[in-house]
Amino acid sequence: MKKQRGLKITAIVLAVIAVFMLLINVIPPRKNVENNPFVVGDGELPMIAAHRGGGECNPENTLLAFREAVMTYHVDIIESDLYLTKDGHLVYNHDAYIDETCNVNGDIPYEDMKELIKDKSKRHYIRDMTLAELKSYNFGFYFERDGERIYRDAEDPAELGLAIATVDELFSEFYESHPELLFIVEIKDEGERGYEAARLLNEVLGEFPAYRDRIVVGTFHDEIEAELKANYPDLYRGAPTGTAAKFIVTQLLCVNLFDGGDFACLQIPTDYDVDITLNLARGTFIRRAHRRNIAVQYWTINDEATMRELIELGCDCIMTDNPELLGRVLDEYRK
Repeated sequence: MKKQRGLKITAIVLAVIAVFMLLINVIPPRKNVENNPFVVGDGELPMIAAHRGGGECNPENTLLAFREAVMTYHVDIIESDLYLTKDGHLVYNHDAYIDETCNVNGDIPYEDMKELIKDKSKRHYIRDMTLAELKSYNFGFYFERDGERIYRDAEDPAELGLAIATVDELFSEFYESHPELLFIVEIKDEGERGYEAARLLNEVLGEFPAYRDRIVVGTFHDEIEAELKANYPDLYRGAPTGTAAKFIVTQLLCVNLFDGGDFACLQIPTDYDVDITLNLARGTFIRRAHRRNIAVQYWTINDEATMRELIELGCDCIMTDNPELLGRVLDEYRK
């Protein structure tokens, strides 16, 4: 008798759990944002995001790269990182220092430069330099095409678009001709400098209001994420690392209603190594993100096989250093 009663209680508990799990996955979740320009429609191909402006095709983070990405490779999104200069300008660069892309150390071979900056005190940090100082260097200096450093001896790098680029310069470049262009930016500075970077970005967007709804802002710093959320709530935000991890875990456990994130874009690699390798290239992640009107954007994809895998999964965006290759692959799908 006791055994039958125990089995009945167990069956009831399991049934309640099953119904609960069914309900939380069937009930439509609230949308993180109502209108999300970074989400593609059903059956549409993913957008192309030129990572650093497309660093395999042109000198990364230069106006030349951004122009080619938009005008030649017809990308949908420009992606890059933002740093604050010593005199309060926002510039695009991947690292906090500039040594690896320009001739700030003079005319020395790339291998010698890499050896030199192993000593971090020898690096030239953006935070310690004015915009005028930064503008004096050739940011195409180390770029190679077919094994040749084609911009090494450029007589007027700025004229070619090889100077460091500011936020307002990039917006101004395309504002009239490409009002539909989208932007992914990451504020790399932390603390007070990060707060100032957020303020300046918001100020510049005031001069280019059509782009205010065309940009998503991310950061790895919790205090800058809190600043964006509190003081610039109208800006779309990318999920910071901890928030992205929470979203992924709730999806894996099928308890997605318990994720309270309010981000617009989930920017993730195809896999993540912890103690095991976690595969993030999953259609379930994309479908569940879309239920919340979240865009799923994968980085940084430079090989054709992975591009095709993500296209067929139905992601919203592929970030790549090679927008020329991704454009060719997408053209094949269009045909």
